[in-house]
Amino acid sequence: MSGIFCSLKQFSVIYGRGTAALDGIDLDIVAGERLAVIGESGSGKSTLARALAGLLPEGAKVGGKMQWPVLGHSPRPGRDFGFVFQDPGSILNPVLTIGEQIAEGARHHLGLSWKQAYLRAEELLGRVRMPQPDRVMRAFPHQLSGGQRQRVAIAAAIAARPALLIADEATSALDVVVQAEIVRLLDGLVREDGMTLLFITHDIALASGFVDRIAVFHNARLVETGPVRSVLSAPANDHTAALIASHRDLATPPLIAGVAS
Repeated sequence: MSGIFCSLKQFSVIYGRGTAALDGIDLDIVAGERLAVIGESGSGKSTLARALAGLLPEGAKVGGKMQWPVLGHSPRPGRDFGFVFQDPGSILNPVLTIGEQIAEGARHHLGLSWKQAYLRAEELLGRVRMPQPDRVMRAFPHQLSGGQRQRVAIAAAIAARPALLIADEATSALDVVVQAEIVRLLDGLVREDGMTLLFITHDIALASGFVDRIAVFHNARLVETGPVRSVLSAPANDHTAALIASHRDLATPPLIAGVAS
């Protein structure tokens, strides 16, 4: 890791005339790190993802500063960052083949020919561990399972070799076994390509096994941040402690065992 990839200073977002969706956030995202943003529904974590990606709805009021020291400019969607959504159906076109959809991003952002872009798309399907990538290239989204569609969405998100990968609740619609597979996949891809990962989830147990650092959000504010082991073993905020306690059950993996060093 080296340098600050993104720096937020007193960053706030207000939708319409309502209360703040993000309220005075101070957060540095370090280049090359895997940062988990944890919080319940409505805590502000998905608003943070949309703000970083430039996907806030029209009319949202933004305050404070967002700077990109490593890039030196605002990130270009699809090129400097890739975004993996909770529902891959929101980004996969039902009338285009899987190969066309992955190849388009590589062709547009990397300046490849269609032939080169198709070769990259097939390579990426192999990297996200899709069986028989050559057959999947010709398939349509409805012919794949939910977990397979999410793998395709990840392949599309990294087609242009982005520096930042944002995964916004990318596993929450999947069963527990597939969740673990997708997390291992994201971890491996980020390590191999040297990407910065922003992993947004309500499940602190799921994130704890592979991230470097945790940022906990509650009621639109950042209430705690720190190395994953420090936060899990000695949470400084009562809300963080409550989140940890609520995940000590048989449906989630151990919070300490397997934590990234």
